[in-house]
Amino acid sequence: MTQNSWDLPANSTNIRVAAFAPNAELFHLDALLGCEVSTFTNQQSFDEYLLDRSLATMPQALLIEADTDGKNFKSIDKLKQNPLLRGVVLIVIAKERSKELFERARALKVHDFYALPYDPAVFAERLSFLVKFKLIKPSIEELGEQIKVSYQLPFEKRAFDVLFAGGLLLVLSPLFLIVAIAIRLESPGPIVYKSKRVGTGYKIFDFYKFRSMRPDADKLLAQLAKEKNQYAAEEAGATQSAFVKLKDDPRITKIGAFIRNTSIDELPQLFNILKGDMSTVGNRPLPLYEAEQLTSNEWADRFLAPAGLTGLWQVSKRGKQDMSERERKKLDNFYAQKHSFWLDMKILFSTIPAMFQKEKV
Repeated sequence: MTQNSWDLPANSTNIRVAAFAPNAELFHLDALLGCEVSTFTNQQSFDEYLLDRSLATMPQALLIEADTDGKNFKSIDKLKQNPLLRGVVLIVIAKERSKELFERARALKVHDFYALPYDPAVFAERLSFLVKFKLIKPSIEELGEQIKVSYQLPFEKRAFDVLFAGGLLLVLSPLFLIVAIAIRLESPGPIVYKSKRVGTGYKIFDFYKFRSMRPDADKLLAQLAKEKNQYAAEEAGATQSAFVKLKDDPRITKIGAFIRNTSIDELPQLFNILKGDMSTVGNRPLPLYEAEQLTSNEWADRFLAPAGLTGLWQVSKRGKQDMSERERKKLDNFYAQKHSFWLDMKILFSTIPAMFQKEKV
C-alpha cells in the first residue's frame, strides 16, 4: 500500500482525535489514517469524555460541527478556556458554506474551519500538519523557529543583486525624486509605504514601496478583500483566499494608478535588495496575513527559496483574470524547486514587458 503524505509512520504514536457531531460521518473520519478517533453524537457524552481525560490521554485534535442554534459554539468557548486544551487543535466543520458560521468560528479563534464539500485527503493532511506543530496560524516567528529553515543565498546571486540594485539606484535617482514630489503634491502622508513582509524561511522584514494609496488604505482592506478579491476561495473547504489582490481598488490615487501599472511603485525595494532582505528574482514576499495561511506541507515550500523583486508568476500571468490562486502557488513552488542563475536571467529579461499590465489590480 502506498503511504500518503498525510499518513503517520507505522511506528509513531497515533494522533488522538475526538469528533462531536449528530452525524459524525460528515467529517470523513475514514480518511484519518493512523489516528485514534472517538466519535460523539451528543453533548453529554462528549463532555464526560473530556472530563475523564488527563494530560497523557487528552486528544490532540477536536472536530466539532458548526450548529446554527449556537449551542456548539458555546461549548467551543468553554473548551477554549480550559487550560488542559490549550495545546489541542480545534477544527470546526459546517454542513454548508456560511459566512455567518465562519465569522463566529473565527471570533472564537479556532485553528481551522471547513465547510462541506471538502477534499478528505486535503483535510487529513492539514490535520496531521496542525497536530505536528500544535498550531495552524502561528506567529511567523514561532513557525520560523519550529521548522528551522536555513537558506544561504549563493555568492554569485548575492553579488549580482548588489551590482544590479546599486546600479539601478544611481541611474534612477532623478525618477525617484520626481515620483516623490508627485506623491506628496497629490495627497498627505508618507512618500514611501513600509509594511511587514515574510520572505525566505519565514523571515520578517520591512518592505518598501512608493505609496500609491490613500493614507487610510489599510483600514479599508478587510471589507474590500471580501468584495473585490481577485483570488476566489478555490481550495476545498476554504472560506477565504490566501492571497489578496483587489480588482479596481478604490483606495488607489491617480498618481498611484500610474506607478502601479508601470511597477514604478516597486522600485524602493532596490533598497531591500541591498540590505539582503530579498533578491532581484524570487518568490514575492508576502504580508503576514497571507503567509500565515500558507503553512501547510503543500505550500510551505515557496518559503524555501529567495524572496524577490520579480518572479515567475509576475512574468507568467500577472494581472490576468484567469490567474487562479492555486496556479500562483504552484508557480511559487516550481521556482523554489528549480531556481537557478539562468532561470533568474530568463525571468529578469521577461519582467520589463510584464511591468506594463492592463488589468487594474
